[in-house]
Amino acid sequence: MNGSKPATLPTSTSAPMNDNGTTSIPAGITMLKTTWQDSEASLRSIREAVFIREQRVPEEMEWDEFDADSIHFLALNAEQHAVGCVRLLHSGQISRLCVSESLRGQGIGRLLLETVENEARQQSMSEVFLHAQTQASHFYEAAGFMVNGGIFVEAGIPHRQMTKELCRK
Repeated sequence: MNGSKPATLPTSTSAPMNDNGTTSIPAGITMLKTTWQDSEASLRSIREAVFIREQRVPEEMEWDEFDADSIHFLALNAEQHAVGCVRLLHSGQISRLCVSESLRGQGIGRLLLETVENEARQQSMSEVFLHAQTQASHFYEAAGFMVNGGIFVEAGIPHRQMTKELCRK
């Protein structure tokens, strides 16, 4: 992962805060800002586990032309194995957010989302959007996203488009 570097971690009032006022990070988890070229094997590993094997997304739908040009983030455990990821497209779309099934509910998804939002702000984006699986829409609503339109099916899974205006921090 030669061109990869630690991500600038967000400090947000929506995230659990430590006594010193910093965002709490799940134990042993580090965030890595990276590219497809530098981290393809790790990105493929976590996305294959979650999207292709667990959620049965057809492999030909999972891999697309946007991977090469997107900004990616990996959540890595203490052994430096990918346990989550997300990507940011130049259009402002956040996509492919996933966390290993055994680690869900520990704040890793929230940290990935806040980290990618922080990157969007650094890229001077005023708004981001995503296609949320309907079963995960409450997660995104809690993070300040608003439903924008009705339900549609993508890769055989019901989704809703959601948007969020970004304030400069």
